[in-house]
Amino acid sequence: MLRRLIPALFLALVVAPAADAQERPVSTCLAIADRLPGVRVASLDGPLGPTRLAQNGRDEVTITFVNHATYLIESAEGVRIATDYAGWHGGGALPDVVTMNKAHSTHYTDYPDPAIGTVLRGWNPEGGAARHAVTVGDVLIRNVPTDINRFGTFEADGNSIFIVEASGLCIGHLGHLHHKLTEEDYAAIGRLDVLMVPVDGSWTMSPSGMGEIAQRLHSSVVLPMHRFRTPIERFLAQIPDFAVERRNEASITLSARTLPRQPTVVLLAGV
Repeated sequence: MLRRLIPALFLALVVAPAADAQERPVSTCLAIADRLPGVRVASLDGPLGPTRLAQNGRDEVTITFVNHATYLIESAEGVRIATDYAGWHGGGALPDVVTMNKAHSTHYTDYPDPAIGTVLRGWNPEGGAARHAVTVGDVLIRNVPTDINRFGTFEADGNSIFIVEASGLCIGHLGHLHHKLTEEDYAAIGRLDVLMVPVDGSWTMSPSGMGEIAQRLHSSVVLPMHRFRTPIERFLAQIPDFAVERRNEASITLSARTLPRQPTVVLLAGV
């Protein structure tokens, strides 16, 4: 499991801002830093933290449900990220970044548009674990590898949980998660303000398994996905202390200042 801590350690070891800190964000979401003596994460009020962005009126992130496991995340500075991208992002301008997982063809494409600047695969085509920690504009995108392990097929590090950090928000997409998370996984993920969770209850994990993860992460906003015909109540029953909000719109706009005090499952149109 130590191999899964390497990217977290790399990002968390921030004792003082780097010389080019004005140009790139540093991770503010990594819980593992709290477990390392003498190490601290850069402040949320740092060069690209919410205070500076709020002063410029640019501290909001908009998230839109596209389909299946694809959400489109748009940062305060207009960077567009499509999760588990299979070739469709909902129209409009192309994403600047796409993340992909390969458990099923509905989560990736072998032929992403060449105009997309950054393509992040949740697996390593050359073998081993994928390792991503990249910045695009005001966004940091990193991953935590997990295994593919369903219906007799096992592939170590075949899937990734992607974490998007923007405007002081930590946004996590579980991808096609097949198994419970370890303590090392939770440490590498860190804090998640927004959690995108598959709730189909069969192809990924059971409702109880996903509910356990949602309870442990205790994110302010939970965005279900990957539902098929599964009654959403099966998942909601696993997290009875979470509020539920049903929206007629496919989009939600969030900021670190306006997150709900009670963890809330938000069902966007189309989910």
